[in-house]
Amino acid sequence: MKLIAETETLVAPATAPGRGGVAVVRLSGPDALKVGQAVAGSLPAPREARVRRFRDADGHVLDEGLLLVFPGPASFTGEDVVELHCHGGPVLVELIVEACVAAGARMAEPGEFSRRAFLNDRIDLAQAEAIADLIESGSRQAASAALASLQGAFSEQVHALTDELTRLRAWVEATLDFPEEEVDYLADAEVVGQVDALLERFERLTETARQGRLLRDGMTVVIAGRPNAGKSSLLNCLTGEESAIVTHLPGTTRDLLRQQIQIDGMPLHVVDTAGLRDGADIVEQEGVRRARMEMAKADRVLLVVDATDPSGVPGPDELPEGIPVTLIRNKIDLTGEAPGIVAGQADPVTLALSATHGAGIEFLQAHLKSCMGFHPEAGGALSARRRHLAALRDARGHVFAAREHLTAAKDGELMAEELRLAQDQLGEITGVVTTEDLLGRIFSTFCIGK
Repeated sequence: MKLIAETETLVAPATAPGRGGVAVVRLSGPDALKVGQAVAGSLPAPREARVRRFRDADGHVLDEGLLLVFPGPASFTGEDVVELHCHGGPVLVELIVEACVAAGARMAEPGEFSRRAFLNDRIDLAQAEAIADLIESGSRQAASAALASLQGAFSEQVHALTDELTRLRAWVEATLDFPEEEVDYLADAEVVGQVDALLERFERLTETARQGRLLRDGMTVVIAGRPNAGKSSLLNCLTGEESAIVTHLPGTTRDLLRQQIQIDGMPLHVVDTAGLRDGADIVEQEGVRRARMEMAKADRVLLVVDATDPSGVPGPDELPEGIPVTLIRNKIDLTGEAPGIVAGQADPVTLALSATHGAGIEFLQAHLKSCMGFHPEAGGALSARRRHLAALRDARGHVFAAREHLTAAKDGELMAEELRLAQDQLGEITGVVTTEDLLGRIFSTFCIGK
């Protein structure tokens, strides 16, 4: 159940901080028209831009710009909205915001306008999150996925799953409520088929959402290995620029180097680390400690070894447990090996390349995409977050449990409960089921004015 919308009138700049030709100050709330009139004088007709002079509480003219009015509920927030379009100087914007506050508005917190839109049923929670994802998108593909979710494509599929769950619950509860009827819905083989079809739909939506999550968050790869194995050269090769200093001297890299690139639209966060060895000084030892901390947080570790030095592979005790590792045999330009995946080396996967010459780098890029299950050619990605994927996973788990209750024991009561729990999980995605704490965590990540 949604919470009751707040009744204070909000004000905040709706454009990014800094200097620009035009800035927008947005008002939303029950007194938005009153505050707008106090600052800008007479209000124009709805959705018609008119030139007005903006004044402070003492009547001094601050600026001359455009004034627009969007009466609720046909506005972004579902409330009365007023926009003051002024010249884009930071001081001027601050003065106009202060004038609005003096007239009765409150400075908005991050995400409060989008929160109002959600509470007033203008958008659901997944669409609200897509707004932030669209603003923060780092690639054309990520922006496209966020826009699709903002327009409701993700929510529509979640609602379709919810409708199917509702229908199944009706079948099950009909058997529980009317046991004297001759028709036993739980004995109908069609019900099992419907549950199986529902599980498949969960799988398809989860895969689509996972692609969107990858477009949004990407993956973190840590480059590790012994000194002089070619870690920094590999970083430079992946980024296409001289990001790291490369020398023949051991211990050249002593601190973490971070770069972000894209592979077919998927963000890749690459971290170069200090060489894994017992360092000769305190600074290098600290670099090794930080390297091991980063490896423990990575999605995958690229363990770089010198193909000309068979003794250069770190021992198992030098690597974090539970983190996938790809062994990179570097410097194949000196050994004559062919670039690509090394046959017969499945655990860990071994890939031969030359970071200095770029030979085999395309195999590494394809390997990283494969490791994350990223398919740029699939299309139709929807912006999604980790919490969405977790909710889909848990909901599917409840549906699977419901199937077990159906096929193993014909236990309708337990099946009905599992279906209800699955429906609640889906409700958390769109905000049908929500809490103040959840909303606070989500909208606090938004920028002010959105």
